[in-house]
Amino acid sequence: MTARRAGLVAAAVAGVLGAWWALRASWQVPLPTAGNEAEVRMQDFRDALYFPVREFLAGGNPYDPATMFAHWPVRQNFNLYQPYHLVAHLPFALPGYRTGAVLFALTSLVLLVVLAAMAASRVRTRVPVPIVTGTVVIAALLVLSQVGKAQLYLGQVNPLVAVGAAGALLTRSSNPRLAVLALAVAWLKPQFGLPLAVVLFARGSRGVALGGTAVAAVASLPVLAVLTVRGGGPGSVLDTLAANLAHASNTGYGAVDSLTAQRVDLPAVLFRLTGWLPPLVEPLTLVAVLAVSAVLARRLDRLPDPDAPAVADLLTCLAVVVALVHQPGDVLFAVPAAALVAAVWWRRRAERGWQWLVVALAATAVPFAHLYAADSVIRSVLGERASVTVDGVALVAAWALLVTFALRRTAVRRPDVVGVP
Repeated sequence: MTARRAGLVAAAVAGVLGAWWALRASWQVPLPTAGNEAEVRMQDFRDALYFPVREFLAGGNPYDPATMFAHWPVRQNFNLYQPYHLVAHLPFALPGYRTGAVLFALTSLVLLVVLAAMAASRVRTRVPVPIVTGTVVIAALLVLSQVGKAQLYLGQVNPLVAVGAAGALLTRSSNPRLAVLALAVAWLKPQFGLPLAVVLFARGSRGVALGGTAVAAVASLPVLAVLTVRGGGPGSVLDTLAANLAHASNTGYGAVDSLTAQRVDLPAVLFRLTGWLPPLVEPLTLVAVLAVSAVLARRLDRLPDPDAPAVADLLTCLAVVVALVHQPGDVLFAVPAAALVAAVWWRRRAERGWQWLVVALAATAVPFAHLYAADSVIRSVLGERASVTVDGVALVAAWALLVTFALRRTAVRRPDVVGVP
C-alpha cells in the first residue's frame, strides 16, 4: 500500500469514527419532556424543526413564542426561518422523535459530504488532487472539527443551508438556474439569504439574486397564507413576527448585548470586547459591511487575475457572517471558498502580498479548531466571556484581512506626474 493510499484510508477511518461519535446523540438523546428542556443533544432539531412542524400540523403558529413554550418542551423559540421550512422538513417530524432525529442526523451527514465534494471540486481546479481523495479528506476534517460535529450533535439545519449558499456561489456563472435554486435553499435562514443575495446582485449575478429570492418567497407563500387564515388576517401575522423578534432580542443566547451569546457578527463582538453598543449599530453594520464587501468583491471579479474571484467568494462568505446575526457554525458554508483560496495561496505563496491570505485562512479556521479541550483552557484562563468571543474576533479579523488584501489588489495606480519625483 502506497503512502498516499494509506493516508486516504486513515482519513476515511478517522472520518467514520468522528461521524459515529457525533451521530450517537441522535439515538441516545432522551425523549423531550417538561423536565429536560436543558438537554443539549439534538436541541436545534427539537426546537427549530421537530416541534415547530408538529405545532404547524396541529393547527397552530410555531412563530409565536408563547404558543411554542405553552404546547411543547422546548428551550428556545422558533426563529424566523422561511415558512417553507415547515413543509420541507415534514419527513423528519412525521415519525417518532428519536426516529426523526436519527434520519435528520444521517441526512445532515450526507450534506456535509456533499459540501466536502463541492470543496474538493474547487481545489481540483488549482491542485491536481483527485476529487474522491479531496472529498474524503475534507469530509473527515469536517466531521472531526467543532463546527462539523456540532451540526450532527445539535441537529442543526446548517448543512442544508451551507450547501445552498455555497452552491449559489459555485454555480452562479456556470449554471445560473441551479444557482437560483441553491440561493432559494440558502434563504431558509434569512440571515444567509438576504446578505448573500445583496452581494451576488452587486457582483453582477442579478438574475440569480432576484430569482433565488423570488423562488424562496413563492415557496413560502402557501404556508404563510395558512398561518394568515388561522390567525384571522395579516395583522395577527405581523403581531407574531414582532413578538418573535422581541423575544429573540432579549434572550441570553441571541441578544446583541448578551455576554454569553454564541454570536460572531460584528455588533455582538464589538459589545463583548468593549461593552459599547452604539445606536442602530446592527442595521448600520449590515449596510456598511455589505457595501464595502460588495464593492471590493466586484472589483476583484473584474481583475485580469484568474485567482481574484476565488478571494472574492471567500470575502463574500465572511461578509455574510459578520454583517448580520450569526453563530460560529454558520461559517460552514465558507468551506468550499476557503479550500479554493488555500489552493490559490499554496500556488502563489512566494508572491508579494499573498502571504496575508494564509493569515485570513487561519483566522477563518478558528471556529473549526475550537475543540472542547481548547475551549476548556480558554474558559479556565480567560473566562467564559473570552470563550464565546474568540470565534467572532477571529472571523471579523479574517474579513478585515480580506478587505485589506482586496483594497491593495484593486488599488488604482495612477501614472507618475511629469516633473514630480
